[in-house]
Amino acid sequence: MKTAGITIDRRDELDGVLVAHKEAGWTSHDVVAKVRKLLGESKVGHAGTLDPTATGVLPIMVGRATRIAEYLMDWDKEYRAVLRLGETTDTQDASGRVLTKHDPSRVDEGEIRMTVAQFGGVQRQVPPMYSAVKVGGQPLYKAARAGKIIERGERSVIIHELEILDIDGPDVTLRIVCSKGTYVRTLCADIGQSLGVGGHLYALERRRVGPLSIDQALTIDQIAGHLTMGTLQHQFLSLDRLLSQLPAVVVNMEQAQRVVHGNPVSPAGINQLPVSPHPVFVRVKNEAGQLLAIGTHDPTGLGPIKIRKVFSLVTH
Repeated sequence: MKTAGITIDRRDELDGVLVAHKEAGWTSHDVVAKVRKLLGESKVGHAGTLDPTATGVLPIMVGRATRIAEYLMDWDKEYRAVLRLGETTDTQDASGRVLTKHDPSRVDEGEIRMTVAQFGGVQRQVPPMYSAVKVGGQPLYKAARAGKIIERGERSVIIHELEILDIDGPDVTLRIVCSKGTYVRTLCADIGQSLGVGGHLYALERRRVGPLSIDQALTIDQIAGHLTMGTLQHQFLSLDRLLSQLPAVVVNMEQAQRVVHGNPVSPAGINQLPVSPHPVFVRVKNEAGQLLAIGTHDPTGLGPIKIRKVFSLVTH
C-alpha cells in the first residue's frame, strides 16, 4: 500500500487496534468506514458502539485484531455524562422528542446526591426502545421508528463507580464506571424518574474502554495525518498488549510448529495456570515472545492446551 509517497507494509504494521476519538454526529459505522477507506484495509471493525450524539473512545480493530473482539467485550467502560433533569424524551437522550416537562427546581442538591448514590452496584435495566437490542430477531429501534412498543425484559448491569462532578441548574454531570451492556441513557432516565421530575441524557463522552483511554484517542483527521507522515503504525496497540489480561504460556520451537497448525500442546509451566471452574483462555507465545495463538486450558489441569485461534505462522 502506498500513501503520500510512503510504502506501508500493511501485513505487519497496520495490524492491531487504533483508539479513535469519535466526534458528535458520526455513527460508529461512519468511523469504521472512514478508517477502512484511509487504510485500504477490508478487515476493519469496532468494539462497543457509541450513539451518534456521543463522543469519545471507540476501539477500531484492524486486520487480525478483528478476530479478538469477543475477548475485549467484557471490558468495563468509563463515561462523563450530563443528566438534564425536568424533561423526558422518547429516546432517553437529547436527540428525542420531549414527552414530559417538570420543574427541576423541586429537588434540591441534597436530594439529588442521595438519589444518585442509590444507583451504584448491581442494577436492573430495561433496554431502551431506541437501541440495537434484538427481540424476536428484530432490533428494537426499528420497531420504535414504526411507533411500536415491544415488551422487553430487564438486564443486570453493574455500576462500579458513580460520582457527581457538578450540579448546574437542571444539569447534573456524572462520572460513571460501569459494566458492559450498561445504557447510560437509561441510567439517567431512571435517576430522573426516581427524583420525580424526569430526566434524560443531555451529553455523553466515553472516557475509557478497558485500558484504552481518551488520552490515547485520535480523531479521523489525526489518523489521516499520521498515515501521511508514515507514523500511524506507532499508534496501533498490538494483539499481545490488548490480550495482556490473559495468562501467557511459552512453547518451544517444536511445539510452536504444532500451535500454528492448530494442534494441542502441553508446554512447560502448564500446571501453574490459574484454577477455574471454566476453561481458561491463554496466550500462546514462542520463545522470542511472539504471540502465536489463543488457546484454552482445561480447568482440571489435565490434558493439553487446545488452540482456538492462530494469529501467526512465523515461529522464529
